[in-house]
Amino acid sequence: MSFRRNGNLSSTLLLIAANVLIPVAIVIFATGFFPYKPLLPGLAQYEPLDGYGEPPEAPFDKLVFMVVDALRSDFVYTTNSGFKFTQSLIRHGAAIPFTAHATSPTVTMPRLKAITTGSVPSFLDVVLNIDEGDESSSLASQDTWLAQMKAKDTGKLVMYGDDTWLKLFPGTFDRADGTTSFFVADFTEVDHNVTRNIPGELRNDDWNTMILHYLGLDHIGHKGGPRSPHMVPKQREMDGIVSQIYKAIETQDHLKSTLFVLCGDHGMNDAGNHGASSPGETSPALLFISPKLKGLQKNQDSPLPDAEDFQFYSTVEQSDLAPTLAALLGFPIPKNNLGVLIADFLSIWPKKADQAYLLHENARQIQTVISAASGTKTFDGALPAESCASPTSDYEQLACEWQGPSNNLMSARVGDDMDSQWALPVVTWLRKAQELMSGMASNYDMSRLILGQITALLAVIFSLSAAIKTVSPTRSLTPLLVISIAYSIMMFASSYVEEEQHFWYLATSTWFGYLTLRGFKRANTTFPAHLLLTAFPVLASLRLLRAWNQTGQKHAGTPDIVKLFIEPHPHFLWLLVGLTYFWTHRQLVYSFHGRIPVPINYPVMTGLVLAAFTFKAAFTLEDAPELVVEFVKSSLLDFTRGASLIARARAVFVGLGLVAMAAMGFILWEMRGAGGNRKRSRRKKGPAEAITTLQHLYTILALTQSRTANIPVFLIFNLLYWFLSSEIDAPDGTGLSTVELGISSLLLQYASFFAMGGSNAISSVDLSNAYNGVSNFNVVLVGILTYVGNWAGPVWWAFGTVVLLGEIWRRDQRQKRLGSGNNGKRGSDEKEEEAEAKQMLEGGQISPFKTYVAVTTLFTAFSVAAVMAACTILRTHLFVWTVFSPKYLYCVAWSLVQHLVINVGLSGLLFWLGSF
Repeated sequence: MSFRRNGNLSSTLLLIAANVLIPVAIVIFATGFFPYKPLLPGLAQYEPLDGYGEPPEAPFDKLVFMVVDALRSDFVYTTNSGFKFTQSLIRHGAAIPFTAHATSPTVTMPRLKAITTGSVPSFLDVVLNIDEGDESSSLASQDTWLAQMKAKDTGKLVMYGDDTWLKLFPGTFDRADGTTSFFVADFTEVDHNVTRNIPGELRNDDWNTMILHYLGLDHIGHKGGPRSPHMVPKQREMDGIVSQIYKAIETQDHLKSTLFVLCGDHGMNDAGNHGASSPGETSPALLFISPKLKGLQKNQDSPLPDAEDFQFYSTVEQSDLAPTLAALLGFPIPKNNLGVLIADFLSIWPKKADQAYLLHENARQIQTVISAASGTKTFDGALPAESCASPTSDYEQLACEWQGPSNNLMSARVGDDMDSQWALPVVTWLRKAQELMSGMASNYDMSRLILGQITALLAVIFSLSAAIKTVSPTRSLTPLLVISIAYSIMMFASSYVEEEQHFWYLATSTWFGYLTLRGFKRANTTFPAHLLLTAFPVLASLRLLRAWNQTGQKHAGTPDIVKLFIEPHPHFLWLLVGLTYFWTHRQLVYSFHGRIPVPINYPVMTGLVLAAFTFKAAFTLEDAPELVVEFVKSSLLDFTRGASLIARARAVFVGLGLVAMAAMGFILWEMRGAGGNRKRSRRKKGPAEAITTLQHLYTILALTQSRTANIPVFLIFNLLYWFLSSEIDAPDGTGLSTVELGISSLLLQYASFFAMGGSNAISSVDLSNAYNGVSNFNVVLVGILTYVGNWAGPVWWAFGTVVLLGEIWRRDQRQKRLGSGNNGKRGSDEKEEEAEAKQMLEGGQISPFKTYVAVTTLFTAFSVAAVMAACTILRTHLFVWTVFSPKYLYCVAWSLVQHLVINVGLSGLLFWLGSF
């Protein structure tokens, strides 16, 4: 016994060490992988340029900057577009069109940072993008064209639309009306709140900058994709706003010198999402509009035929907006800008000296950024010839190449005769400098990367040692090691990372195929019965899971069960949804049977489930009204008509909390009964019985936080859960072992995540249920609701695994008592079970939960080490910020939240509560 206890203790210490090292490795690696970008402080000011006079006079003094969220280039430029008036402006030269390249991550906050500062935002801004209370992402202390327009003091700044602007620029706007929408089905009100302010502002003459940011088109994309029937009408609505503003500029004297910019912050993919780097996501439209631009005689054809790469007209970088607006509106280029003045506008200034001034100022400003980044004064004078013969750095190479463009600028400044392409070498040099400095986002702290990987490798060694000491026989770890090693190898290929779901679908089907095949060999099983009643339903369920939602990158948006069968047949959807809630209601009532009287049990559970069901129906009516059938509207929503969605959600959460408190009370009461002198409750059979109720309550929460079309998936989960439960007590000694249950749970947690629409792309994060019951932003509540909404399936399987671990523990205790010759007397059974539970908790024997933790920790350590190694080795890969960095963030979520918080922390607490 002493040897067993010592071995148990050493394996426990190894497990603890591994689970401590995992988060430590993640933090160390993250601080080296995600770079901190140094910023030049203060506002830029005009500084004398040798040989030049005053800055050229700006042609515009006011700016209307209209952002249509997710305005992909083809939405404006192609034949099927609803922007007919805008296209007429392009034909007549009053609008100069571009495709603006938006670098990943293609979400609103980092794109607005690029647009306003001209710099490359941090990749971690994608995380801050959902935190409406975050202030660390503020640009209040940075140099932006908004700060420059405010410093001009020629008028007020006003903003109407997406309140991300208010978070980025606190205290900047003199008048503002921020809009936010918790529901992507809000196609109209969220835009009307912007449009209603326009007529009054166009009559006012006290402003110099007006920001408009429309969200409706982006919401339509998230809801129905780029080919949604709502898309073209929304485009026509936005085109009407363009017409209204343009005509006001044409007819009102105080707006004569107003520059109107229409752009998207990002585009969208074929599924209507964004965040990654597909051509559709990185190709928003950009137009400069003004009657004054007709003088440039840049009339162009419009509309254009479709293009698969979404590149129309000239392509520029989004960051190019900052220096271009600086030239057109007459203010210094923001200090941290990496953008290049768009050369199409140079002809506005007829004098070559003025054109040279603008390009030279752009070059000098970028040279200042380069000098600050490199810590050298490379551009202070001409480099010696020997340095340029063999430059020691990219910065030195750039300085050597500056001599030619510099000579061109000098010739233009003094009025020498030059061909029309004189500015091309200058622009080419600026583009090269832009590319070099944009790559600074890839400056890594290699010492931290290596230290993080060493720490992760130690976690792998400790977890493997703990698993070997914990699991007997050791060969039962072979499937887990195969899965872990295969998964680790897969992390080094970008295509496999993007399509990771196929690995889990294949592994899960193979594993469950093995489990069902094992059933054919049992003595009491007939082939036809086992095939029809077990093997076929299980494997068919897994096939349904695989086809429920198409995810990944290559096939996102292609037909799946939801699109082909669920959404087109809402009556069938609500039949399945109703069955899911009915089954959950039945389980809840049964779990409280014998604990509270039937006259209380049935009404309370019915009320809770009805509250949850009616909330989901009301939410769907708001989010996707076409999915709500008349029966649901008339029969279930009428008697709660008038209740807000926030009130409905809060009623569900409060009900869940109260019932959970009651369940915990019964657990604690039974724990007291088990530890006292009284007879143990006859209903108390082990961990599973005590926590089953909490599992069913979580099911209600998971249904509340899941998309309506995904609710029937929980029926499939229940069937697979039944199969695993039946395998535990299988005859002939072939019952499910703890290691096999751990592997099954691991596979189902990952497979369920992808089956419900998850992927390794930032664009697949579902925020539609992140604000249920929340009236004001709270980062903790929204974070929890977001996680449950996206990891509803994996958390459900974590709860279910704890219950099944309890069943395995009870089975093993029964087998031990039978093996020791106990005749099965109740009193003896209860005393031995209590003694064995005490011995297990005190370390005398290995508990099933510890084995389960050993399984999940081993895989987690492998996955963390593999993802870190892939990010390090492939840090110069083209897709490092679009594939591997998002994968690292998902790895953090799986490791810290799903593994440590859910699988180890919460599951451990539940198992401990049920083990008394």
